[in-house]
Amino acid sequence: MTASLAPAARVEAGRWDLPCPLWLLHRPGAPILSAKLWMRGGSSADPAHQRGAAQLLAGVLSRGCSSLSGDALADLVEGRGAGLRCEAAEDATLISLKCASDDAATLLPLLLQMVCSPWLVEDQITLERQLNLQTLQRQREDPFQVAHDQLREQLYGTGPYGHDPLGVEAELRQLDREVLQHQAQALGQGGAVMVLAGQIPPGVETLLLKGLEGHHWAPSAPQRRAGPSGTPNGTVATSCDDTEQLVLMLGTTTTPLGAEQALALRLLHCHLGIGMSSRLFVALREEHGLAYDVGVHHPARLGDAPFVMHLSSSADRAADACRELLNEWQRLLEQPLTPAELELTLAKFRGQEALGRQTSSQLADRQALVLGHGLAMDFADRSLQAAAQLTPTDLHNAARQLLARPCLSLCGPASALAAAEREWQRHPLAS
Repeated sequence: MTASLAPAARVEAGRWDLPCPLWLLHRPGAPILSAKLWMRGGSSADPAHQRGAAQLLAGVLSRGCSSLSGDALADLVEGRGAGLRCEAAEDATLISLKCASDDAATLLPLLLQMVCSPWLVEDQITLERQLNLQTLQRQREDPFQVAHDQLREQLYGTGPYGHDPLGVEAELRQLDREVLQHQAQALGQGGAVMVLAGQIPPGVETLLLKGLEGHHWAPSAPQRRAGPSGTPNGTVATSCDDTEQLVLMLGTTTTPLGAEQALALRLLHCHLGIGMSSRLFVALREEHGLAYDVGVHHPARLGDAPFVMHLSSSADRAADACRELLNEWQRLLEQPLTPAELELTLAKFRGQEALGRQTSSQLADRQALVLGHGLAMDFADRSLQAAAQLTPTDLHNAARQLLARPCLSLCGPASALAAAEREWQRHPLAS
């Protein structure tokens, strides 16, 4: 069957069920093919005391599969100027391939070979584990990452979303080949979907079957179901760091992608954090001169997604920075957007949607995410239509219902932390 995804992208979409739900997005342009295999169950599915297993497995999957060693696999892919990577996020493990369409016959079977017959060699596991441990160590030296990790713990505690996809150092050190074998056998059990976009060669379904090589792997389409929840407690958390700047993160947990009021939050994200005309950029950087860096973080999630304002400012202006950031959050709760602000927000939302469909890789990535969340193929188009019907009152109601009790995370020198905490304690949001 075929359906128009979006006139601007000039895409024709078709679906097959081989071996998992397969969507082909035929797109005119350069002879390039982008493939995404999205398998539900990322770091949020890490077993107890094995946090980091999904990401460790993802790294090892590209270090040899089927008859190809890690070196042979790298030579095969890089020798054709292609890109092949595998990574685990909170909700899924994603394998991505980008190659010339003429090389599809050689490279496409690798996607399923990596899932069905990974090598999982001891020395490669050790190497990947060490790289992940080094990354975790570097993150502890980054004030922004420290504040982010601290806020994540405030919002999700020890729940499935409560740790970095890289894992927890003590548990990561204990992960071995046996653990990864068990993880590999579970790939796709929660649902999987594959999306190919670009210039797709004929007979691509047969090419993909070559990757199974006698293995049985037939996961179902991802179903729409509730993901992990959050438990924000409205607290302030601090971490002392001997620098000249203060990092502030103010956030709470909200709703999954596609849930009621999720679209209103996406528009608030555009209003607050997209472009130099965004509310936070103008108010905190242009008017008050407070921000080295300012923005909003609101990722798509299967469960309760975080909604976070972040600000980096000089330590000597810690009190001003904290007060104004809190005031901007309070403003969302008390004042609806003006009609002019909503009009600009909708223009940004449409622009962001268009920018996200410029390349075949972007298109495949976005559609794999949407389908992986159990949403309809035309979810993006429906969202554009629905956004045009929202009013300032709709956005204000969403803010009041979902953003009422934020948590504050701070990282910086002791004097700045003390000044920021005083502002928090006297602000209405703290109560």
